[in-house]
Amino acid sequence: MSNICKTVSLRTRKIKDGRMLSYYLDYYPGYRDESTMKVIRHESLGIYIYAKPRNLTEQKYNLSLTAKAEAIRCRRFESIVNERYDFFDKEKMKGDFLAYFKKLADKKNSKWEHVYMHFYTFLQGKCTFAEINVDLCNKFREYLLNAPQSLHKNRKLHINSAANYWSTFRALLHTAYRDHKIKENPNGFLERIETIPTNREHLSQEEVIRLASTPCDIPVLKKAFLFACLTALRKSDIMKLTWEEIQPYGNDGMMYVTTRMQKTKDIVHNPISEEALELIGYSPEKRGRVFPDLCDSMTQAPLKKWLKAANITKKITFHCTRHSFACLQLDAGTSIVVVQHCLGHKNVSTTEVYAKISDAQKRASVNRITLK
Repeated sequence: MSNICKTVSLRTRKIKDGRMLSYYLDYYPGYRDESTMKVIRHESLGIYIYAKPRNLTEQKYNLSLTAKAEAIRCRRFESIVNERYDFFDKEKMKGDFLAYFKKLADKKNSKWEHVYMHFYTFLQGKCTFAEINVDLCNKFREYLLNAPQSLHKNRKLHINSAANYWSTFRALLHTAYRDHKIKENPNGFLERIETIPTNREHLSQEEVIRLASTPCDIPVLKKAFLFACLTALRKSDIMKLTWEEIQPYGNDGMMYVTTRMQKTKDIVHNPISEEALELIGYSPEKRGRVFPDLCDSMTQAPLKKWLKAANITKKITFHCTRHSFACLQLDAGTSIVVVQHCLGHKNVSTTEVYAKISDAQKRASVNRITLK
């Protein structure tokens, strides 16, 4: 509650035939609900008493329900006083931390949703704000280090995934503390999970050309994969992409894709090459999804079969199209800042890890320092 409210009064109003009275709370001058931002001046308690008790039983009933209504009034007023004078409200500590987490995750992105599901599983679906402490958080840290993957239950989370999830969870703790949901912020007592360098596989220009000329049993898979190589869109964004999201922009007639990325919820606004438009058979009259028949199962065994047919032995997944886009752009001399914006990264440091300095750039740099 906001501390603009000064008094909470218990009042009654007649209902229907007038035999019963309904208790409600009257807030003066009112308070603003933090979730809906509406100013609340009255709150119905759902408690009813007899307007004119006719016997001892009805009198006792009225006394019992009135006492309960008064207890609620006292509790509401105590909450106001706690916020006004910065006392921590013990009633809030009994609140559902998982519900709070879920509400935040729904507003964030898929990574928050994955962390929520892991935390939900870890606590078997129950957790109050009062239970959030350093010990519980450290136990969740250990859980992440040994947790199974979402799709492959027989495999552990990669250490880098665990580190990212742990970082997200710590951001949640900071937000909860800022929102006065928890009394103390455990983050100062929690250690990070260190990431390890990984070899991000990507296709060379020659391999992309070879794939383009190699037949695939599933034409939509080939078209979507090559389109991803040309645009750096994630698989999740490719699968939901619509023709309406491909539109001309500016006076030069260049076509752009403007879509909200599934993973980060950020909007990406990138130009599309003529080759990419020709690949998907773009026409301004088309409506609906660009790849309506594409499904996740196609990006597993069928993708491996197609790669094998093209004599590509690298461990390539659909997500490697983003790696390939970044590395090939860097090979071609594109600024890493431009690549950053094409990938939709907020920080260039993310791009430096995602699109590592390519082998071609390393080879070109060897002879730049000389003794002659």
